[in-house]
Order: sequence, then C-alpha cells, then structure tokens
Amino acid sequence: MTTEISTGVYLTHLLRAWGVDTVFGIPGVHTIELYRGLAGSGIRHVTPRHEQGAGFMADGYARASGRPGVCFIISGPGMTNILTAMGQAYGDSVPMLVISTVNAHGRMGSGEGWLHELPDQQATVAGVAAFSRTVHRPEELAPALAQAFAVFDGARPRPVHLELPIDVMLAPAGHLAVPARVSRLTRPAPDPAGLAEAAALLSAARRPVILAGGGAVRAGALPALAEALDAPVVMTTNGRGILPPGHPLAVTLTASMPATRALIAGADAVLAIGTEFGPTDYDMYEDGGFAISAPLIRLDIDPAQILRGPAPAIGLVGDAALGAEALLAAVTSRAPGGGAERAAAAQAGLGALPGMLGRDLALLDLLRDTLPRALIVGDSTQAVYAGNMGFAAARPGGYFNSATGYGTLGYGLPAAVGAALADGWPVLALTGDGGLQFSLAELASAVEAKAPVILLLYDNQGYGEIKSAMIAQNVPPLGVDILTPDLPAIARACGWQTVEAETAAALREAVEAAARAGTCTMIRYTDRLRESLGR
Repeated sequence: MTTEISTGVYLTHLLRAWGVDTVFGIPGVHTIELYRGLAGSGIRHVTPRHEQGAGFMADGYARASGRPGVCFIISGPGMTNILTAMGQAYGDSVPMLVISTVNAHGRMGSGEGWLHELPDQQATVAGVAAFSRTVHRPEELAPALAQAFAVFDGARPRPVHLELPIDVMLAPAGHLAVPARVSRLTRPAPDPAGLAEAAALLSAARRPVILAGGGAVRAGALPALAEALDAPVVMTTNGRGILPPGHPLAVTLTASMPATRALIAGADAVLAIGTEFGPTDYDMYEDGGFAISAPLIRLDIDPAQILRGPAPAIGLVGDAALGAEALLAAVTSRAPGGGAERAAAAQAGLGALPGMLGRDLALLDLLRDTLPRALIVGDSTQAVYAGNMGFAAARPGGYFNSATGYGTLGYGLPAAVGAALADGWPVLALTGDGGLQFSLAELASAVEAKAPVILLLYDNQGYGEIKSAMIAQNVPPLGVDILTPDLPAIARACGWQTVEAETAAALREAVEAAARAGTCTMIRYTDRLRESLGR
C-alpha cells in the first residue's frame, strides 16, 4: 500500500478481509470516496432505490446467509431513511453493518447548515444499534470493524453503525496494514455446572416442553434433543422449520392460542432456547393469559434477556447450538411416551382458527409444497399474519417476515431481494398492495440485481387488515381505502413477468414456471383465490 490510499479505500480492503462479498447502498456526494476502492474489489454492489430498501435487503441477506448485511449510507437523510430497517433488524436480532459518512470535524453538529447536517447523527442512530461509533482517525477504523464483528460473531447479533467524518474518509491510510487474517470470535458455550443442573431437571421431567425462538435456528442438535426427551417443540415465528413439517413433536400453533398455552401449562419442565418471550409470539392479543408454572430453563446468548419476562429457575448464557449439543449429550434419553400426543393436541388448535386464516395457511402450505427449497419472506400482510399463527416452514429459517416485533411495512420485496442474492435460489415474497407501495421502487432494483424473486401480491385495494380492525372496534374506516395503481403494469415496466392466479392449480403452475425461469415474477391474487382454498 502507498500513502495515496485513502481511508475510504482502506475500508474496502478491510471489508474483504472480513469476508464481505456484498454491499447495499446508494452513492451520494458524501460517500464517493467509499466507492473508489469498491470497483474491482470483488465485492458486489447492489443499488436500491431508497436507503430503507438497502437496510431491508441487508436484513434479508443476513437471515439467508448467516453473515451480516452491509450498507454504505450517506450522512443525514440517508441515515434517517435507513432507521426503520435498522429498527426491524434490531428487534429480530439480525446482524447488519451500516457504514455512513458524517460531516467533517469542525462542521458536524455545528448548526451552521452544512449539507446533510444533523445535530447529532450518532445519537440519532444509537437507539437501533448495538453500538454507534464515530471513527475520528484512520487508525481507529480497523479496531472499530473488529468490534462490530465481535458483536456479530460472539454476542446477540444486532445492527452496528460506524460513521466516518468526511475528512477522515479522505485522509491517507496507506501506512496502515490490512491483516492477512482476522481473528473471528466464537460464541461461548454455557456454564458446565448449569448445563448439568438443566440436564438433570429435564431428564427427571415426565412432560417437558421446548420453546424455540429465532436464536435457535442454527441449533442443529435441537431436533435430536427433543426426541431424546420426548418433548414437544413450540416454535415461534422466527423459529419455524427447526422441526420439519409433519414431525410428531412439532408445534407451530402460536403460544398466543389456548391449545398451545395448555400444552405449556401442563409441562413439568420448560426449556426455552433463543427466544425473548416477545408478546407478538406469546401474547399477541395482549390478554395476559400466557404463563409458565413449571421450572423454566432459559438458554440465550444475551444475559440481560434471560432476566426479562418469565424468570428462569436455571439461566444458561451461551450459544444455542453449543448448548443444545451439550444438553443432548448429558440428558437421559427416554422411549417415546406421550410427547407426540401432547404435541398433536396443541397442533389441533389450528382447526379453531377462523376460516380465512385457515385458507391463508393453505395458501402458504401450497407455496411450501410447490417449492420446498425456497425461502418464504413476508411483509405485514394477511397471509403472513395467518402464517405467524401456525405455518410450518420447510427448513430452519425458511420463513421470516416483518409482522412480529417492530412490525414495519414495505419489508417483503427488498428483504426477498437480499435473501435471493445470498441464497442463490428463487425466493417467495408475500406482500399486499398497501405494503408494496411502501417499497414499490425496489421492483426496479430487483431486476437490476438479477434477484430471482417470485412476488405473491395480495390485492385488496387498501389496508385490509387495519380496515377490519377499525370496523371491529366500531371506528369508521377512514384512510384505509386507498388508490391502488395498476401494480402489475408498474412491475412490467420495471422488467417483471406478471401473471394472475385465481385457483390453486393456477397458482401452483405460475410458481413452478417462475422458478424455472429464474427471473422476477409477480403473481397477483385476490380474495377469489383465498376463498377457493381450505384446510
């Protein structure tokens, strides 16, 4: 390296050293120097049409790949635009590295009205990040990146924000070395004494239950642990697929429903792995009816989270995968007893769901069975709300959406783009006409990025879920019947293939054809298709 290399170029070299292969961002006048080293670096650049789209793409990429999604974002409006996406990733523990610029020293926070100036950009971002740090000197950049990856690799993964003042970005960095190899952290294994105590409690239990959240999707030993204990596994929305569809111990019906709550209430030991006990998974209707009376074991990477919500009898701080493996090795296996029957009794609660929810679940089942390999990525839309009640995903992490936790709109399409680029396989995206209009411009970026996205568009000409809620509460439905443009025509203008599906057979045929083509395809459907489906 020579002294002519700027800190912006040095950043590219560091990102390569950390294994980054994709960056999502929109170049701006304050980030041009970040792009000098990007061309020819081997790092793919994807250009969304809005910084919120960049964040959602990075989110989908991270969930599909297990690696942090990386964004280059301009100062000021770029950062305020991406905050919503960072909030969703923060709520769902998704690793995201957001690298931005900020006004130069002497200008930042001066109040003099410099371009993109915020009073305190770092403080603005800090609430949706594991940490936000200003890199004041070129020498601080490599340690700051190392600290970011320490969060991604060794702790509860969440967004990290690093901002480079413009004068630092332009400063010489040729005197700084790029490490030949970086030191990657590994998540710690839980305490052996605590594991032994937990194993003894689980081995003695006659009616154990496992609660598995999104933090457990890469715990490969969890199915075998459940089978060894003959324990039903209740999977949260982000935990779906940990046990495959049809597994006798799998419970996908949300713990917000009476049948699943009865299963948990009847347990004599409960093991919770990688779940924060969020109300959108355990108390969706906020009736306060979820409770655990049995001794609770909580295994989580975040020690603070273990002490939020239900109090554990045993708290295990550590990696879910390592913890599940250690417990599997330590528990006393038992012959299958009543575990499958208890799981089936809870799962039978799916039959109590109202008719349209059941039809939407049938729609999701059809999509899964047509393309079992495909990820299903959802916006906040009615089929997704139904899926969160009880859909059985084909594989761990195979179904995720924005309708839990932070609960944003506009997520489905851009997140599917990021997931498709990471997965290298067609991704099914579920959205409604209202939610799609939040990120409509990303139709163009999907085609530009050659992301094989199959978009299932439910078109009910407005915000149907909110309209139903307003009517149910005797509020005149105002602001929910919106002008919906000809969305398939807009998609075609962006280079998408479009098709209408009014029957299950037509939908199956359209999905199969879109997967074969490997190009962006929008499949529009209405209530006519939903009403034709049943469970």
